[in-house]
Amino acid sequence: MAVVSVSMPEELLERLDEFAEEHGYTGRSEVVREASRNLLDEFEDRRLEERDLMGVVTVVFDYETTAVDERMMHLRHEHEDIVASNFHSHVGDHYCMELFILDGQLDQISEFVGKVRATKDTLVIDYSVVPVDGFPALTG
Repeated sequence: MAVVSVSMPEELLERLDEFAEEHGYTGRSEVVREASRNLLDEFEDRRLEERDLMGVVTVVFDYETTAVDERMMHLRHEHEDIVASNFHSHVGDHYCMELFILDGQLDQISEFVGKVRATKDTLVIDYSVVPVDGFPALTG
């Protein structure tokens, strides 16, 4: 098995070690391997391919990190074909939240989420996808 060196903040490393111990992993390497597999498999759900999906992506960051705000604006414009709606809000004393509603295919949503995840200095990134092509017709 190959050995890989990864840089991470001390706080994250401590959390990783605590998680491994609390959940019975043999060590941090096992946790990182499982997390890596899960991340790579995340958008490979064959049941969602070629279907119309709605996605919700939530991003939280410190309001003083203007680079994140600027990156979110660029992503919104770069992916305007799938960004159905975008909402910016201030949360607490020091945080901003970006909420994106996406309408597209799995590969498009996956690309968008990947770019959000690659944005430095984000504190929270959460998302969900739901197929919308199987809902019964709504009647009034």
